[in-house]
Amino acid sequence: MRGLDTNVLIRYIVWDDKKQAQKAAECIDRIIESGSSCLINTIVLCETVWVLESAYGFSNNEIADVCEKILTTKQFEVEHVDIVRSALAEYRNGRADLADYLIGKLNLNKGCKITYTFDRALKDQREFLVL
Repeated sequence: MRGLDTNVLIRYIVWDDKKQAQKAAECIDRIIESGSSCLINTIVLCETVWVLESAYGFSNNEIADVCEKILTTKQFEVEHVDIVRSALAEYRNGRADLADYLIGKLNLNKGCKITYTFDRALKDQREFLVL
């Protein structure tokens, strides 16, 4: 397995810089041809969402669709895939960022009964208590 950084994944997704996008695609192809897979950890996934939203103006639904494609692409291995799926479902219909939902789900998975936050967008989420 080989890890991908956010900038490589972004180039692979948006193809806004053809030279870097080509390098990213060639890198991913080499990894796959070697019989390995590409790890996308939760930090890379959260950074990717942030970049797609802030730099490229993607909507939540567009971002959720991109994330779903990442989750279902056999060449990619996403860290905590089931937790990410759960957080992504809430993100698609919610008002908070994917990272916020992911924090709550990861903490819940580690045994936290509650995660304290100041983020009012999470007031209806059972794993959060808004202070």
